[in-house]
Amino acid sequence: MPRVIAVVEDEEAIRENYASAMRRQGYAVQGFADRRSALEAFRRALPDLVVLDIGLGDEVEGGFELCRELRNLSVALPIIFLTARDSDLDIVSGLRLGADDFLSKDASLVHLLARIAALLRRVDALQAPSTANVITRGALSLDLDRMTVSWGDAVIVLTVTEFWILHALVRYPGHVKNRDQLMQEANVLVDDATITSHIKRIRRKFEANDTQFEAIETVYGMGYRWLEPQ
Repeated sequence: MPRVIAVVEDEEAIRENYASAMRRQGYAVQGFADRRSALEAFRRALPDLVVLDIGLGDEVEGGFELCRELRNLSVALPIIFLTARDSDLDIVSGLRLGADDFLSKDASLVHLLARIAALLRRVDALQAPSTANVITRGALSLDLDRMTVSWGDAVIVLTVTEFWILHALVRYPGHVKNRDQLMQEANVLVDDATITSHIKRIRRKFEANDTQFEAIETVYGMGYRWLEPQ
């Protein structure tokens, strides 16, 4: 069965341009012009990945709202924002709401398709059998099969991208991972600012359950590392 990608874009010509490119790659594509029709369909059945714009018809931030609603339906569903609104504020807002990636509409179709393929590969990797399915680091427990993370008794809910970035850090505690290494090990193509935003979001999720959380250290000018428990 082909993977199903939903494209939520209010301009029909743009939506069909993306859809045609995805179909040529073998994907099945669902197209939606507004948040309401998309959400109604997603509540019946989720696609394998969603590409959405921020402004949807008369809803200036309809894409942000849809992203929030999608995260309530699934923590693991890959979500990519593809929009002409690419200010730092918009990027940070999208990532805070749980998007895995954020692309400008200036990006080429080849670039978009590469991001889609990378996200789907990571979903496949998380579902693949492993001989070492659980990584434990002090209070941290990271289950690769179930794609779950816990810190002590608290469950930490992460997106696919956040999960892989955390996994890249905790595999080798104490080792500094620069942004290029995190992108490579998490199998994602993003810029430095996006990696930084993901790290901040991961920290906030742990800090919401433990105000003393300091396991992810920033090594200025070099990258990040997971600190081993004392």
